[in-house]
Amino acid sequence: MFRLWAKIWKDTHLIKDTVIENDASDMSRTQKILSALDQVCYDFDLSRPIWLDANIRDFKKHDKTRFSSDNFIEGIDFDYLEIHVIEED
Repeated sequence: MFRLWAKIWKDTHLIKDTVIENDASDMSRTQKILSALDQVCYDFDLSRPIWLDANIRDFKKHDKTRFSSDNFIEGIDFDYLEIHVIEED
């Protein structure tokens, strides 16, 4: 089971969160992460964020990263979107 926890933060307060689960064994880890991120963006009605080098580095090191306004083409009304892998196969 693969689970990704997504949280939207504004002014140090948790505004929204969701957990996306994926138990497909035929997908790679990267495919599961991108699929879960797509689902998060759909659920939160957001455009898909752009992965910058800092996001990739943080995600590889800590299994989590934050997407701020620099990562979105459209404006956002929160401080950042944080994703965190909380369970892997």
